[in-house]
Amino acid sequence: MINIPKGTKDVLPSESYKWQYVEGMAREVAKLFNLKEIRTPVFEHTELFHRGVGDTTDVVTKEMYTFKDKGDRSITLKPEGTAGVARSFIENGMANGVLPAKMYYIIPAFRYERPQAGRLREFHQFGVEFFGAKSAQTDAEVILLADTLLKRLGIQTQLYINSIGCPTCRAKFNAALKAFFEPHLDKLCYDCKARFEKNPLRLLDCKEEACKEINKDAPSILEYLCDECGTHFEELKKCLDLAGVSYKINPRIVRGLDYYTRTVFEFISTSIGSQGTVCGGGRYDRLIEQLGGSPVPAVGFGAGIERLLMVMEQSGATIPQPETPKVYLAGMDGECRKKAFALATALRANGIFAEIDHMERSVKAQFKYADKIGAKYVAVIGGNELAEGVMNVKNMATGESEKVAFENAVEYFK
Repeated sequence: MINIPKGTKDVLPSESYKWQYVEGMAREVAKLFNLKEIRTPVFEHTELFHRGVGDTTDVVTKEMYTFKDKGDRSITLKPEGTAGVARSFIENGMANGVLPAKMYYIIPAFRYERPQAGRLREFHQFGVEFFGAKSAQTDAEVILLADTLLKRLGIQTQLYINSIGCPTCRAKFNAALKAFFEPHLDKLCYDCKARFEKNPLRLLDCKEEACKEINKDAPSILEYLCDECGTHFEELKKCLDLAGVSYKINPRIVRGLDYYTRTVFEFISTSIGSQGTVCGGGRYDRLIEQLGGSPVPAVGFGAGIERLLMVMEQSGATIPQPETPKVYLAGMDGECRKKAFALATALRANGIFAEIDHMERSVKAQFKYADKIGAKYVAVIGGNELAEGVMNVKNMATGESEKVAFENAVEYFK
């Protein structure tokens, strides 16, 4: 017996309709906001994530699935979607096309971390990326798109926003952070001691309780924003107010990836415990330049589909049941089953959801099976019906039956 790898999950036919519902709703909302789908490879050159996601992030230092291919090239299964889309934006010259470039994707992603509720080593993500627009209104539209999707899925959340500024004001804030944390270095976790030197901002993102306790008294980035970043953040709040999107400001939100600048945000649900983020993102105006392109402003977010489904189920959100067959065609013997097969073929060709017997069951057993799969009608074809050119159709809800000529089957079930 070969078991499924740790941190992965089968999506069985009995559950896949839930995924299709969430993915379908994501596509529907993306279309409302004029986004087009982009599909990038499942794996990329490892350097892309070192340069894009950041050498100091947990994703790059601890969690990536990296290997050498047969050409001795370092390849990584993508741990997130933005870096690959940014690479594609540069490589395919999209900066020379129609801007803003508004894109979305639904992807598998891979991180080697401890599996827990709503967090697997292979997970799936709905992501949105806007390239080319620098205004705070664009940030607000991306947030509004996420808010629209979450509300349509029946998920209750609280939106938290922050600004982590630009390199100019962040340099001053990093200096203030180092001054604050230096007396507490001996109490920080191993990772935070490394972050202290390489990227002090990441100290605010630590999940260790001892570090979180120290973080509570750390200075706020909002006190160090330059005039441009401060104005951008004020404009974002005005746009969200205009859109009727409620929010709270949380100066501790920095996000876990190094490419963010200015706006960062998270939608939090309280129904799944401490790991309550169901959607997060922000602005990353320097990412395209870091990857070798000309400077292009950008903003986006990612939402884990497993986590969305978990929150929906825990909060009692409605997921419509999948469609069931309009008609099950039951044949009594070999010849009758052939006729049932032919009729089912004709019905399906006309868009009618039809099913037939594949197990050579008795008619009684076929009725039981039709009931289990939720067929609305059962059309019985026996020797007499075959000779008369009719089928005996039973309405499974009312129990009423009537005879329908074979040639009228399509019209009848339509």
